[in-house]
Amino acid sequence: MLQNPASKYRAFPPVRLVDRTWPDAVISQPPVWCSVDLRDGNQALIEPMDIPRKMRMFEQLVEIGFKEIEVGFPSASQVEFDFMRKLIEEDRIPEDVTVQVLTQAREPLIRRTFEALAGVPRAIVHLYNATAPVMRRVVLNMNEDEIVELARSNAQLFKDIAADYPQTDWTFQYSPEMYSDTELAFSKRVIDAVTAVWQPTPEKKCIINLPTTVEHSTPNLFADMVEWTHRHLERRDSIVLSVHPHNDRGTGTAAAELSLMAGADRLEGCLFGNGERTGNLDIVNVALNMYIQGVHPGLDFSQIDDIRATVEHCNQLPVHPRHPYVGDLVYTSFSGSHQDAIKKAFSARQEGDIWDMPYLPIDPKDLGRSYEAVIRVNSQSGKGGIAYLLESEYGLQLPRRLQIEFSQAVQREMDASGKELTAQNLWSLFQTEYRLDATRRPQYRLSGESGTVAISGEFLINGEVRALSGEGTGPIDAFVGALSEATGRSIRVLDYAEHAVSAGANAQAAAYVELRVDDTHVVYGVGMDANIVSASISAIVSGLERAPVAVAAATV
Repeated sequence: MLQNPASKYRAFPPVRLVDRTWPDAVISQPPVWCSVDLRDGNQALIEPMDIPRKMRMFEQLVEIGFKEIEVGFPSASQVEFDFMRKLIEEDRIPEDVTVQVLTQAREPLIRRTFEALAGVPRAIVHLYNATAPVMRRVVLNMNEDEIVELARSNAQLFKDIAADYPQTDWTFQYSPEMYSDTELAFSKRVIDAVTAVWQPTPEKKCIINLPTTVEHSTPNLFADMVEWTHRHLERRDSIVLSVHPHNDRGTGTAAAELSLMAGADRLEGCLFGNGERTGNLDIVNVALNMYIQGVHPGLDFSQIDDIRATVEHCNQLPVHPRHPYVGDLVYTSFSGSHQDAIKKAFSARQEGDIWDMPYLPIDPKDLGRSYEAVIRVNSQSGKGGIAYLLESEYGLQLPRRLQIEFSQAVQREMDASGKELTAQNLWSLFQTEYRLDATRRPQYRLSGESGTVAISGEFLINGEVRALSGEGTGPIDAFVGALSEATGRSIRVLDYAEHAVSAGANAQAAAYVELRVDDTHVVYGVGMDANIVSASISAIVSGLERAPVAVAAATV
């Protein structure tokens, strides 16, 4: 590192907004939320989503409650174009949801974008071009007048092409890319030129989006920029003022919250902050920050583990165990004094009391999580060692949450015996805990066509041979449906993992299935078999047998 970093880096200049009002503002209502998981988040993935993953993410965003979803960049690739067409042609867009698409300020891309949107009931079309000095000078080789004309002429093209599709309710959006590094007066000039073309009204607004394409300043300086822009834009009463924070300085959440206090109406971001470099704004973080201040965000994260499973599947990236609100360890206290304080506070709390808990800013149950479920496991060391011994000696690659769950059984055994457990002891305990009995191999038949799989056969459940049959999109889906119907218990698969335990003719497969049973219990089941379908079925039965029986289920 340089002894004098000022010789290479320059400080961000202050706005000098001496009469700023945002420091005294209070966030009392949610903004307009726009998810960009399927576009900005997707373009940052090592392996961008295919259409099935994009569809699963889209449906998850709808279920959460997003009313504006940026679904892609249709002119960028055939997959992006085809996904937009699939949403429209299969009528996948709910009536209260508006899709958004992005395009650069280039005529062929703009025309291709509108072509992808043909027949959509309503859409936001998002235009952007770079405005920062370094982009004008080094990348585009254009002066200020040329940048303004680039934005103005393409805004006019938007208006002209949209007129050819009168059946669609269009909303136009413009972003001065790298607003966070652009002179405020010039940003205003470009934005005013665009809105002069679009002529929005208070009844038919356009969206002006201010991106921190790269975070350069502290959040308070960005808030000053937003408040200055909020005050000085022409046609402000006809503009939805949006911000799109990135997280290069690790302050994307703060920048978003201060921007709302400074006059912004709308936030763009991703679930759990996925995005290029250090990520986009984490919308879940901001939404739940509001929630614990008594402001409902208008988004539903009451099953946050299910949402995390979807995001991890679609992005093929893990969510960090310390990630706010959702990480595996965020409701766990390793400190004995913390645990003691929390237990005492739970004992003293009465139903209906204001939430005032030491070390827990939110009730985990509001998000479908549990504090008690992980406290003992994480209050002692050894979880990593348990997983290492089972993998090195027996080839098991336990998912992290299964490691945590099995650690509870190990701790109970250690508390009872007071002795160190060897790898062989751990393997024996694992076999007992997860019912890995060699006599349990299921006997079944699979059949089906046109994407539907039927399963029928005999399965050993709680020591009883049961005949089951069902249909689904795959063997697991079919078996879960048949098992739910036969037992009267609600069974949902939250996560699934499998791997080969050995190689050669006698190779075994291990399957790990995380289940939510009766909407109250989250448990793992484990199955091992030479056939992966048989291993998966055994894992589901293992999980069901391990789940406590609720009163309602017992009555049935």
